[in-house]
Amino acid sequence: MLAGEKTATEMWLVKVFAVVPALALVAAVPLAWGWGLGWTDIALAVFFYTLTCLGATVGFHRYFTHGAFTANRGLRIALAVTGSMAMQGPIIGWVADHRRHHAFADREGDPHSPWRYGTSAGALVKGFWHAHMGWMFGRDKTNAVRFAPDLLADNDIQRVDRLFPVLTVATLLLPAVAGGLISWSWWGAVTAFFWASLVRVAVLHHVTWSVNSICHMIGDRPFEARDKSANFWPLAILSMGESWHNSHHADPTCARHGVRRGQIDISARLIRVFELLGWATKVRWPRPERLARKLKATTP
Repeated sequence: MLAGEKTATEMWLVKVFAVVPALALVAAVPLAWGWGLGWTDIALAVFFYTLTCLGATVGFHRYFTHGAFTANRGLRIALAVTGSMAMQGPIIGWVADHRRHHAFADREGDPHSPWRYGTSAGALVKGFWHAHMGWMFGRDKTNAVRFAPDLLADNDIQRVDRLFPVLTVATLLLPAVAGGLISWSWWGAVTAFFWASLVRVAVLHHVTWSVNSICHMIGDRPFEARDKSANFWPLAILSMGESWHNSHHADPTCARHGVRRGQIDISARLIRVFELLGWATKVRWPRPERLARKLKATTP
């Protein structure tokens, strides 16, 4: 299940990637209170948030981890690149961790279950921290040979995995370059870097991490699942549909997580666009008979 420990360099990089954007998010409140934020910054932040979030949700999660559809080579590489630009770690390690999570969800072996320490108030506070971001500071490294052999055998994905440092630099510098060119000023580059790079990454991190923590603690559980996954509607838009987490754990390979009426799932909409363009095939859309079997008997 494990493959040794993370190196000292890997541990240092995890701390930098987790802490620096978070500090920018804390600084954002006073900065936004009167200066340093313009419409260009907002537009760039929204654009890069949407691009990289969908890279993680459609690419890293639904496609690479669960095989919810088949992608042609161009789309496969594009999803690997944009998912890497979410700055949540190299693709092979990300997928290995998430497959391990599903294999042992909320049981011994799950890398980030909030129920790890028990059900008392103190244990749940500790568990929330662990599930949200504390688990990343542990030294244990998921065995990719066991959990992601298909990606290890893919030369394109191996290449993107190795390019993660370059893609990290790109996801931080591209908004600054765009902001500087649009405003034709160094100050425009600085504010775009702060808002559309650092703050954007921090918000995306915490939204993603909330699926690991909040969505295994709070929400509705209309479907049968082996774990405590829950649907948490307030995060549906920011997470691009990932917070319909009980639905996902009930049917992990399904391309749509928001399977019930009114459940917004932007990621599923994008997959449908890819299907219409012919870039994605064999999409595993929800089937009514399967949903009916998974639905709890007590659910209206």
